[in-house]
Amino acid sequence: MDFISQTWAWYVSGFIIGCVMLLLVYFGKTFGMSSNLRSLCTLAGAGKKVPFFDFDWKASRWNLVVVLGAMLGGFVAVHYMSAPTNLAINPQTVEQLATLGIDAPAGKLVPDALFSSSVFQSPKGIALLLLGGFLIGFGSRYAGGCTSGHAITGLSNLQLPSLKAVIGFFIGGLIMAHLLLPLLLK
Repeated sequence: MDFISQTWAWYVSGFIIGCVMLLLVYFGKTFGMSSNLRSLCTLAGAGKKVPFFDFDWKASRWNLVVVLGAMLGGFVAVHYMSAPTNLAINPQTVEQLATLGIDAPAGKLVPDALFSSSVFQSPKGIALLLLGGFLIGFGSRYAGGCTSGHAITGLSNLQLPSLKAVIGFFIGGLIMAHLLLPLLLK
């Protein structure tokens, strides 16, 4: 049970992801999470109003199982698995967080100031979540997929558009972390 309840090394997780990708290629499927939003909108009846959502969602219902599995995995991880106890946060990161008014996460992976229910108690926090959600939705639609689809499926299939999208994701993340986030948290 200890093997299952502890954090796995990158080479174990990476190997499993690689095996899943080989299975998906074998069965002619592609992996991605954002395509499920289209399926969910179609299930909700959006296809009656918007032609983009008028498609056969049943052909991708296997991918909806992936979403359910991700949700179930998150639930199991939070409620039944032990948190990593050997977290070593870079002192420079702790210093940068302090300049933004954020306490370093104590024994956690993420700081409470950014990832707790208190975010929902401020109008600024809610506005940032809504804006971020809109930008992620727009970006994944504009890029033709999300980070998981492009970075895992697209790169493993050696697709040049996915390489360009992943480079764009990284550049956007760096701009957000180093330029925009300090401005938003002031």
